[in-house]
Amino acid sequence: MITASIILTGVLASASAALLGTFLVLRGSAMMSDAISHSIVLGIILVWLVTRQVSGPIPILGAALAGVLTVLLTQWLAQSQLVRMDAAIGLVFPALFAAGVLLIALYAREVHIHTDTILLGEIGFVWLNTVPLAGWEIPLSIITLSLVLIANLLFVGIFWHSLKLATFDPALAAALGLFPSTLYYALMTLTSVTAVAAFDAVGAILFVAFVIVPPATAYLLTRRLWLMVCLAIGLSTAACVSGYALAVYWNVSIAGMMASMTGVWFAATLLLAPQQGLLAQLLRRRKARLEHDCRVMLAHLLTHQNTAQVDEENTQAALTQHLNWPQPHANAVIKRALEQALIEKNGNLLRLKPAGETAARELFARR
Repeated sequence: MITASIILTGVLASASAALLGTFLVLRGSAMMSDAISHSIVLGIILVWLVTRQVSGPIPILGAALAGVLTVLLTQWLAQSQLVRMDAAIGLVFPALFAAGVLLIALYAREVHIHTDTILLGEIGFVWLNTVPLAGWEIPLSIITLSLVLIANLLFVGIFWHSLKLATFDPALAAALGLFPSTLYYALMTLTSVTAVAAFDAVGAILFVAFVIVPPATAYLLTRRLWLMVCLAIGLSTAACVSGYALAVYWNVSIAGMMASMTGVWFAATLLLAPQQGLLAQLLRRRKARLEHDCRVMLAHLLTHQNTAQVDEENTQAALTQHLNWPQPHANAVIKRALEQALIEKNGNLLRLKPAGETAARELFARR
């Protein structure tokens, strides 16, 4: 029961965050999630100063409004064209977060509002705070995050086509009367609500990891939006399950290991993704270099084809000496040309085949 509660809390938080985070990553607004997750501290303490409540719908609403205020102030600063968007984020959220921390230090020293808890959370204790539901004691975080996930799914499902167009072409969306700015603020409001619902259980740091890393990983794997959303949710879920198992095995922070696993998936994808991965790019560059040097070799062979130096120049040894190619690279280029039936090998002599001669003459014709 404890294990299921912890994992389910992580899965609900990660799915809610990754669902919205996909659109934030595509819009280039991913770091707004970091700003929101910190500035909600100000909303929480302001609500407590007025109502003396640290839990319930009113603190959630106040924290969410603080997140929306962060978005509004950031947008206002960026639209003033006095600073860039990244600088606007860096100006707004530290100021709001610092104000919240200062108010806690001045007026809430004895209250259960701790900045370390807000940032790091403690997902391992979610099973202690339960409410009765249909005869079962259900962790409050599971109920809250389930409602948030449903709200996020409804929002994305209802406004899917509008969100898609507003994300990739805001100008066209505005011309079609889809109100991309309104959709953006609605998206950021839901992000604020999700951050508030998640921070008590998983903390702000893990929430930001869920918002940014799984969608960024999915972006390396596909350019289809629906598939990117599904992959982001799947990757974040896998990070929760594997992160919990490893945290128990190594006796380390559960939230920290879950966040680390999102980074592991990203690093593995960055290296191994079939199209965008570093290994795939390396192989494409190697293939392109082989193709280029293969054409260079054809031009070299054609230049000396009917000359007295043909027996000396049109050999593998000449390629390494005159073209300054390492022996392994020269072997690879010759192998590539042989596979494409551009040349034939007669002892040490390399001869152009008709296809190779045609390709070489086309190269000279382009010059």
